[in-house]
Amino acid sequence: MSVKLRFCTSSEEATLSFGRAMGAALTPGMTVLLSGGLGAGKTVLVRGVGEALGFTRVRSPSFVLVNEYSTSEFLLVHADLYRLEPEAVDDLGLEDYLDDRCVLFVEWPERWRASPKNNVLKIVIEASNENDRFFELLSSGGKANTTLSAVSSFLRDSHQAKPFTESFSSPNPE
Repeated sequence: MSVKLRFCTSSEEATLSFGRAMGAALTPGMTVLLSGGLGAGKTVLVRGVGEALGFTRVRSPSFVLVNEYSTSEFLLVHADLYRLEPEAVDDLGLEDYLDDRCVLFVEWPERWRASPKNNVLKIVIEASNENDRFFELLSSGGKANTTLSAVSSFLRDSHQAKPFTESFSSPNPE
């Protein structure tokens, strides 16, 4: 069963808060696939996740491709595939992070031909202007569904984001 959630944030701080809520709800063994154009807020979201886990310096892995952050419970892995062709992604070894000791965040997952299908949270982000971000989340598998339900409860209770029902077109990563 899949769970779907759509909402909008209106500031970088609200996007960070969403990331913090997600960080508090993550379950080892899941993968988060982040799609959106340049500057959409993918790294800001992961920075919020890192803050929830106690990391103050979560950086974009654009040039190093993969950053790892160790917590007492799991390894948080943040990969950015923007600069890679699909063949090069195959050689990166991301499948090594698909186990119960890791949570893997992947920016530009469209370039990953062998991305997992279970315990995956897909997030599409669209920037409508400098501040507003529209998020569409779709979970697949028990761990991702549990995380999405917790995040949904946080958003509903915190008033940090506004739900929306309109659909938007997924940004073209090319």
